[in-house]
Amino acid sequence: MFSTSTHLALAAVERKFAAGERLDFEDGLALLQSPDLLRIGAMADEVRRQKNGDDAYFIVNTHLNYTNICHLSCKLCAFGIKPDQPGAYALSLEQLEAKMKEIAGRGFTELHIVGGVNASLPLSYYEEMMRLAKRLLPGVHVQAFTAVEIDYMARVAKLPVETVLERLREAGLDSILGGGAEVFDPEVRRIIAGHKTSADRWFAVHRAAHQMGIRTNASILYGHIERPEHVVDHLLRLRELQDETGGFSCFFPFAFHPANTALAEEYGIQDTTSGYYDLRILAAARLLLDNFDHIRAFWMMIGEKMAQVSLAFGVDDLDGTVMEEQIVHAAGAETAQMAPKEQFIRMIREAGRIPVQRDTLYNKIKIY
Repeated sequence: MFSTSTHLALAAVERKFAAGERLDFEDGLALLQSPDLLRIGAMADEVRRQKNGDDAYFIVNTHLNYTNICHLSCKLCAFGIKPDQPGAYALSLEQLEAKMKEIAGRGFTELHIVGGVNASLPLSYYEEMMRLAKRLLPGVHVQAFTAVEIDYMARVAKLPVETVLERLREAGLDSILGGGAEVFDPEVRRIIAGHKTSADRWFAVHRAAHQMGIRTNASILYGHIERPEHVVDHLLRLRELQDETGGFSCFFPFAFHPANTALAEEYGIQDTTSGYYDLRILAAARLLLDNFDHIRAFWMMIGEKMAQVSLAFGVDDLDGTVMEEQIVHAAGAETAQMAPKEQFIRMIREAGRIPVQRDTLYNKIKIY
């Protein structure tokens, strides 16, 4: 049985939703605290239908992780290690060139580049990486670097973020990743991410990119020590910047994978997120982020089956084929390293949606 207070709070949200009113902080708490997932999902699914009809997107893409060396020591991460630890690597420009030649011609339209915060790499390294990608992978959209990486590039180079963004764009950067957002609440962020780029700096990088016409994405890391109020605050701060700039293409939540992380060991987190919580986060995001066109479920984080179900809870994008990935799997993800295009088509059709292969900026490549 649902308590009277949670029932009344969700009923109030439903009335505002039906009237077309914008949801606020208290409404967000109601969405994250009510156990009536199906009522929440029904509202989110209606927003999804209004914005995107029955189209459900996917992309053919591949990941490139250029270094796992990172000086941040975030407790949430199982990927980044110190330069003197076994397995530490930073791909040289020659190795990057060889890797790009190896993956060329495989049919992907997006190259997703992300790595650790490696203070030994100069800005010229990243610029040449972009030039290599544009020369060796013609026609491929280069979506690279989180705001955290860009912030530290600027710090190492002793240059304004705007200058770094301009130089990267001139070298070939097309858009920026949404990672590194984690949770914006300062106390939670301090615990899970240590001295990683602050929330204010994360927003400053994205605002600067938007003002330059560079599209970016947005994210949250959930399923660790956060509380509902932290999630709602996070989503509303993203909505505020989107109101200001309109520069975000999509929002996607990252489910925390605890294996091999200091955060899990310190706080006794043993399990990955539940499907119930995954769907609640996605549906709440769809309802609160009314100015975002797309909500993406990252199948590699929550599994293909739950990603498929999410198409009935406000999600219109299942991410991509991901031909190579290291960060999620370093934290114990047991999902496949890649999913072929045919798998997305089947998953989407089974859910009663129309499979649409997209590019990074949501231009439709092919409707199946």
